[in-house]
Amino acid sequence: MSKKHFSKTEQDFLSNNKYVTKISDKAITYSDEFKRLFIDQYIQGKTPREIFEAHGLNVDVLGMKRVEQSADRWKKAYQTNGIIGLADSRKESSGRPLKREMTSEEIIAKQDARIKLLESQLELLKKADTKERLLVARGESLPQNKLFELIEDAVKQGLKRMTRYLCELLNVSHSGYYSYLRTAEARKERARQDAEAGELIKRAFCRRGFKKGSRSIKMVLENEFQVIYNRKRICRHMRRLNLVCPHRKPNPYRRMAKATHEHRVVPNKLQRDFKKGIPGLVLLTDITYLPFGRHSEFGYLSTILDGSTGELLAYNLSKQINLSLATDTVNQLKKQRRLKLHKDAFIHSDQGSHYTSPKYQKLLKKMGLGQSMSRRGNCWDNAPQESFYGHMKDHVKSRNYSTLEELKLEIDRYIHYYNNHRYQWGLKKMTPVQYRNHLLSVA
Repeated sequence: MSKKHFSKTEQDFLSNNKYVTKISDKAITYSDEFKRLFIDQYIQGKTPREIFEAHGLNVDVLGMKRVEQSADRWKKAYQTNGIIGLADSRKESSGRPLKREMTSEEIIAKQDARIKLLESQLELLKKADTKERLLVARGESLPQNKLFELIEDAVKQGLKRMTRYLCELLNVSHSGYYSYLRTAEARKERARQDAEAGELIKRAFCRRGFKKGSRSIKMVLENEFQVIYNRKRICRHMRRLNLVCPHRKPNPYRRMAKATHEHRVVPNKLQRDFKKGIPGLVLLTDITYLPFGRHSEFGYLSTILDGSTGELLAYNLSKQINLSLATDTVNQLKKQRRLKLHKDAFIHSDQGSHYTSPKYQKLLKKMGLGQSMSRRGNCWDNAPQESFYGHMKDHVKSRNYSTLEELKLEIDRYIHYYNNHRYQWGLKKMTPVQYRNHLLSVA
């Protein structure tokens, strides 16, 4: 308590304030209304000095130490018991028995004080807690379970016989409140199950170091954790845990320059019929660029993808975008032993200068591979290959790597993950390698 004493003049001045209920030369008592106003404005960011002076209470007269002590006491009471904790407990009996019998006037006065206290406590219940105040200020309504929580807190604080009135006050069902109490254990069990499901989904989301969407998470859970969740449940937990799958951004740059007139364009043999159901028949190829390093260097990646299975069969990364970038990729395709190419296999590409080059076309003929090309400026004719690049760039942030060697290691890691561990909805929820083996087994 502050050692500052109030003079007679100061007592007369402060007693005229409506927020002061009692004052002596050593102490001052504030009304419950002022305490509630203080908490309201303190939550909004005002300082204790500003609040006291705004309500006509001169801090120089009160003493700053007394103001700070009152503020600390009210904040602790509010954090412990909410709004009801601000009520002046000295209005009630201290519990010490009287040595004499009370007169009828004293009994009536005591009962009146008790009734007024209960009425003031019920009025306090109409005011929400910190979070509820913000919601009311924003014009939002509380969910029913939050209202039941408020009633349960009030009942625990001594208002056991006021349950029905409190339900009417907050406009909720009386039977619904008791149903809420009966299902407490079921809610705890549901919360426990949700927590377990959330942990599993988080593990699947970052499985093998790459983020995934709800479909990929569902397939990872089924194949690697032997757990089956429907996509709605997975999406709900992803929203709750703020798990966001990378989204592809449109390419802001123009595509590679078109072929010169001396280069020969071949017909579109594929006609977007990518899923032939025969591994090693339809081979899709393209080139993309990957910026890396501090000085905005560029790496160029050439790939060959199996259109039927989505498996990446060969790839080549270089700092130069020359003809050898494409021809070396074809040579790597012949060296790979994972899949024996079909006797009628052909490579489908866009009309880039690498693929219209006589040297490139001669190499394909030498290797017994046919050739097909997309229509001019139509990326949809080679959609699976473009889709692979989009997904890869979502996960492989090439600008994070300072050298081409570091970038190549990350691309190697991603392609291994893509072929062996990335389940795809369109491949019967299998990985590309699993789907390739599946097609070969049923052939």
